[in-house]
Amino acid sequence: MISLYTAAAGMSAQQFHIDTISHNLANINTTGFKRVRAEFQDLIYLSIHRPTAYDAVGLDVGLGVCPAASYTIFEQGDIQQTENPLDLSLSGPGFFVVRGPGGEIYYTRDGSFKLDAAGNLITSDGYRVEVEGGQQLPGADNITFSQDGRITYLDVEGNEVPVGRLVIAQFDNPAGLEKVGHNLYRSSEASGEARISNAGVTIHQYSLEGSNVKVVDEMVRLITAQRTYELNSKAVQASDEMLSIINNLRR
Repeated sequence: MISLYTAAAGMSAQQFHIDTISHNLANINTTGFKRVRAEFQDLIYLSIHRPTAYDAVGLDVGLGVCPAASYTIFEQGDIQQTENPLDLSLSGPGFFVVRGPGGEIYYTRDGSFKLDAAGNLITSDGYRVEVEGGQQLPGADNITFSQDGRITYLDVEGNEVPVGRLVIAQFDNPAGLEKVGHNLYRSSEASGEARISNAGVTIHQYSLEGSNVKVVDEMVRLITAQRTYELNSKAVQASDEMLSIINNLRR
């Protein structure tokens, strides 16, 4: 019975949809998080009668649905003010560039940075933030990040001393970036190679970019997915009852 397997495929697809929505809702307070949208496509069709020159339409039946992609929406999140001079946020399409312990290059929108004992700017996981010039910072006090990423600090005599400049990367297709967790992305063939450019990007000090998840929209999607899952389960029950009727037929 085709309807049994078609409805089961619908239940599986809606489970993936609910999992995606749950992931979005769980990251409402994650700095720089970008919501994910589940996309679907219909499966193959069983052709019962193909259209011919004498028939305007054919006769076929679809075999269900399957997840096609999980698309990351890189909309700007709300800028939230903080009191930490090492908190940075980005307005625009750029990413901070960080280097892992093994030299791997990652990209992030999370600008909640710290200073290590050597004066390097690092992420919460200890990944080093890439800075042109590479000079270590003397401390978190009196540090200034300009809107184009230039880093300066005031020495004991009140003179402004340049340190370097934050490296900002951009991609032709940011939705193709590979998610690796910990608010980090990695480039892929789909995203293309990173372009080091701060064109169209503004850096804000004393602020962090919040998640771009909209709670009301996600709740509406969650209710819709739940209702769709329920309808598919009803179709499974109906198919089961029809099979039961067939099995109990008496001559």
